[in-house]
Amino acid sequence: MAVLIVVLSVMNGFEEVLRTRILSLTAHATISGLEGRIPNWRPDLEKLERFPGVVGAAPYIEEQGMLIHGNKSSGVLLRGVLPDAERRVVDLGPHLSSGRMSDLAEGKYRVILGSALAEELGAKVGDRVVLLVALGDVTPVGVIPRMRAFVVIGILSIGMYEYDRRIAIVAMQDAAKLLRMGHDVTGIRLSLADMYAAPRVSRAAAISIGGDLEVQDWTNEHANFFRSISITKRILFFILSLMVAVAAFNIVSTMVMVVKDKRRDIAILRTFGSSPGSIMTIFIVQGSLIGLLGIGFGVLLGVVVAVNLQDLVHGLESIVGFKFLDARVYFMSDLPARVRATDVVRICGFAFVLACLSTLYPAARAARLLPAESLRND
Repeated sequence: MAVLIVVLSVMNGFEEVLRTRILSLTAHATISGLEGRIPNWRPDLEKLERFPGVVGAAPYIEEQGMLIHGNKSSGVLLRGVLPDAERRVVDLGPHLSSGRMSDLAEGKYRVILGSALAEELGAKVGDRVVLLVALGDVTPVGVIPRMRAFVVIGILSIGMYEYDRRIAIVAMQDAAKLLRMGHDVTGIRLSLADMYAAPRVSRAAAISIGGDLEVQDWTNEHANFFRSISITKRILFFILSLMVAVAAFNIVSTMVMVVKDKRRDIAILRTFGSSPGSIMTIFIVQGSLIGLLGIGFGVLLGVVVAVNLQDLVHGLESIVGFKFLDARVYFMSDLPARVRATDVVRICGFAFVLACLSTLYPAARAARLLPAESLRND
């Protein structure tokens, strides 16, 4: 019981933290142009902000690029934003270990780097980095990639390695000049009142503004993550339920031994007029109480361990000198756990049913004992 509760709580925590960290950088939904840009986007932005269910909307420009600092280089996801509008969709302020979004002023060519990306490049606040984009300029000596020097003014730490390793945020106007997009944008990001209604609301919003648009929401953009977590949780529940089944067999063996030890008592009760049904009930109740006792201790132990799991893991890591969770592999460096009442109730119900079923054979065996034969053997 305790192992099952702890494992499912870890899966719940992993899913919750993963969703929170993904949505801390990405919008609930994104509407982008099929050809990679949306012209004349300001009227569309005003319509989307007034659309029912939409809390905020912000334009953005996005492109792949490469950052160079000294003799180090790394691929990046360049994102151009309007700080004031971006705040209505995603609040990055709490995730900035240094700098402010408002420092991304037009024409200043400033950049905010993900923490893992800055560490990879060896870049600090105040350093100058060179940004290259795949779009090039044709010159007599060939195609030269477009590049521009940016000053690092902030470090962003989402806590999810995939984003911290590759995100670079600049002012949208600076990104537009570098990519020569004029007044066009890549798309518009949406924040919704109900994020679970993102598929329906985002598509209805895109239809309302018309045009050839592509709609993405957080449920399908990261569907593989959440689908794999859900499948893994079901598999783990099935596998670990076998442990509960093994424990139920222990109840069977225990009750069989009890029936054997109480043959004389059962025979006396039958002689005094007890029916086979009442004898069977006695042993069913006894086996069920054993199951309830085990379930109670298991739930208590499982909940206590799950609630304090992070402290326990950190203590164990300090003892062995080894970090169990590498953020580059598991997307996070901590082991979160969230105990859900529905999971606990489901596990308790499953275990109690098994405990009750495990009492049927010993109880039926006790009810079939013949009083005369039991007393003769004794």
